[in-house]
Amino acid sequence: MTLIKITVKGEPDVPPFTRTFHYSSKTDEEIFANLTNMVKDKLDHNLRININETITAFSALVVSELKGGKSIEQIQKDASILLKPEQVMIGVPETLQQMSFEVTLDDNTKRLIVLDTPIRISDYILKSA
Repeated sequence: MTLIKITVKGEPDVPPFTRTFHYSSKTDEEIFANLTNMVKDKLDHNLRININETITAFSALVVSELKGGKSIEQIQKDASILLKPEQVMIGVPETLQQMSFEVTLDDNTKRLIVLDTPIRISDYILKSA
C-alpha cells in the first residue's frame, strides 16, 4: 500500500491545493508505473509536461527513493535536478513553488518531504515578477 498526499503552494495570489494518490493493490501500482512511463516518454521526445504530469514525476521520484532507503536530504537534492523549466509548460514552475509530500508506505511509517522551488527558474524572472 502506498498513500501520497501532496500539498502544492505557488503564487501568493493562488490558494494551495492538495492531491492524494492511494495505491492499495498491485494493479494500482502498475497503473501509476504506466503513467510515470508515459511522462518519461513525453520528456524523452522533448515534449513539455503539464502540472499533473509534473506532480506525477515528482511523486514517482519521492516514492521510489523512499522505497530505496534514501534520506530525505538526498531525495530533496535529487528532486532539485529532476526537471528544468524548458521541460514543463509555461507557468508550471511558478505554480509548483513548494510541494509537500506526506508519504505512507507498506510499513505504515509516515514521512514528510518538502521540496522548495523544485523547478529552478532564473533570478531575473523572480525579481521582475
